[in-house]
Amino acid sequence: MSFFFDAYAELMLGVVVHSLIDISADNLKFVCTDHTDITPLQATHVDLDDIDIDIIATSANLSGKTTTNGAFDHTDETLSAVSGDQFESVNYYKDSGSAATSPLMCSIDSGTGLPFTPSGGDIDVRPNASGVFSL
Repeated sequence: MSFFFDAYAELMLGVVVHSLIDISADNLKFVCTDHTDITPLQATHVDLDDIDIDIIATSANLSGKTTTNGAFDHTDETLSAVSGDQFESVNYYKDSGSAATSPLMCSIDSGTGLPFTPSGGDIDVRPNASGVFSL
C-alpha cells in the first residue's frame, strides 16, 4: 500500500516535526528499499535513518520538480548499474545531508515494475503521468 508517512502528513497540516519541505527548492531524492530487513512503517518512521537498513539504490537530487494543481512530479530518473536484492518500494525524502535529519515523505510500493529485482543494469524510474502524488 502506498502512503504518506504520518510525520510528513502532519507537517503538511502545520504540525512541526521538521522545517517545512520546499519541493521546488530543497534537495529531494528517493531510495529503493528491500523489505527483507525493514518495511517502511507509515506511523512510526520519520527520517531516512529509520529505513536505511536495506537500501538497494539512491537517486541523485531530483530535477524538473513541479507542483501543478497539488500534484508533485519530477523528470524521469536513471539509476545506474543497480545490483543487489529485490526491492519492494520507492521512498521519497528531503536530503538534509544526514540520514538522521532527512524527513521521509512518501512510500510507493505498487506500480508497474514493483517489486523489482536488479540485474546490474540501469533502471529508469518514470513517475506516473499524473505525478508521484497528489494532495
